[in-house]
Amino acid sequence: MGSAIPSSNEHADSSLNDTSTSTINVDPSEVEKFNKLAGEWWSHTGAFATLHEINPLRLNWIEENVKRGYQSKDTAKNTEAPQGLNKTAETGLKGKKVLDVGCGGGILSESMARRGADVTGIDLGTENLKAAALHAEQSGLVNTLRYQHIPVEDLAKTHAGQFDVVTCMEMLEHVPNPSSIVQACFELLAPGGVCVLSTINRNPKSYLFAIVGAEYVLRLLDRGTHDYAKFITPAELDKMAINTGFTRQDIIGLHYNPLTKRYWLAQNVDVNYMIAVQKPVA
Repeated sequence: MGSAIPSSNEHADSSLNDTSTSTINVDPSEVEKFNKLAGEWWSHTGAFATLHEINPLRLNWIEENVKRGYQSKDTAKNTEAPQGLNKTAETGLKGKKVLDVGCGGGILSESMARRGADVTGIDLGTENLKAAALHAEQSGLVNTLRYQHIPVEDLAKTHAGQFDVVTCMEMLEHVPNPSSIVQACFELLAPGGVCVLSTINRNPKSYLFAIVGAEYVLRLLDRGTHDYAKFITPAELDKMAINTGFTRQDIIGLHYNPLTKRYWLAQNVDVNYMIAVQKPVA
């Protein structure tokens, strides 16, 4: 088992350990789909161009919610501690121990490391991880960013409560059992930690925009990237999170105008959306 998280001074690619488990929550065809595109992760005009375009939006929203979550945690602590003793909220991602679940080629992982976080990215696509580790080394981030090949459920068995922030972006709609992923994210967080999840709503509009529009008309994504049946409504994801013990924090929709080629965040969550939840302090 490759369950040990490498120390921050190890090279990123030294953590590409194989792992085995009797009940891996993965669709092999989904892993292979992204493995075949591994060489395009860091091309701003390739298959993952959309992720590069939306990354600043989601990165800022993640950090805003980390600050908000830790503000509430600090407030709770300060009722029993001297005023101003706990100021972890003000630093945002800086200094936080972050886990990026389903990190792919590391686009989000790297951006969080650049904000000062100590980041571990995990994925089941070995080629994706090789691309991520190579780019991290080229970017000089090997001291604060490392990658590992391991199911999140297995990591939760050995590293429960060891992360301040957990992100899981554009992954839940690609696995057989998304609720198992959410449960593992909860277990991996320390009390008061913040989890940010993103996925795609399931309704006629999301089918039109996320599959017909994005994959066939605008060709923002390769055909077959998404399976409509695996889309998750906000109510379903909210129920998964609450059932694990999370408390609600925020939800936002991600939008795109194909005429102006502009992305923005807004309250409408009909298609792509992100939610932020928090593990209670006690």
